[in-house]
Amino acid sequence: MQPTNRSSRILLPVKLWFVYLSLFVALGLEYIPTGRTPGLPDWVALVLVFWCVREPLLIGMGAGFVFGLLVDVGLGAAMGQHALAYVLLAYLGNTLARRILWFPSWQQALHVLPLLLLAQVLMVVVRLLAGGEFPGWSYFLSSLTSVLLWAPLSFLLLLPQYQPVERDDNRPI
Repeated sequence: MQPTNRSSRILLPVKLWFVYLSLFVALGLEYIPTGRTPGLPDWVALVLVFWCVREPLLIGMGAGFVFGLLVDVGLGAAMGQHALAYVLLAYLGNTLARRILWFPSWQQALHVLPLLLLAQVLMVVVRLLAGGEFPGWSYFLSSLTSVLLWAPLSFLLLLPQYQPVERDDNRPI
């Protein structure tokens, strides 16, 4: 009997260039000037935690630090604000990866929600310590929209891994 859904299929190994390409695309989405629109997801944090959970041996705190600095520079934030939050996010994503992957996609999103909220709280604390003002409670809506995007993003980022290397009518994947 062949499996019917994609989640039960064996995935090909991920290409490292694809992981970094997706992080740079997320960085580009982060750089789009949107003002202070509440509820927009932190694209880099979302893609970073996704890859830290899916590929903890490839992506970790170093990538979180570098991409955090790039976001700090691009958004004009306090230097190290995003870097510190993304390092913590990557550490927790790597640490909890085995646990999170046991669950279906919607439950994975519920496990990722506290991680994203913690990263946002840390960014707000650093902003306040640097003399900035509190961005308002609507700032934390982006974690909720990120969680809603977890399943479609997972499908999109795992799509290249579903492709077989060679076509064979007798092989189920």
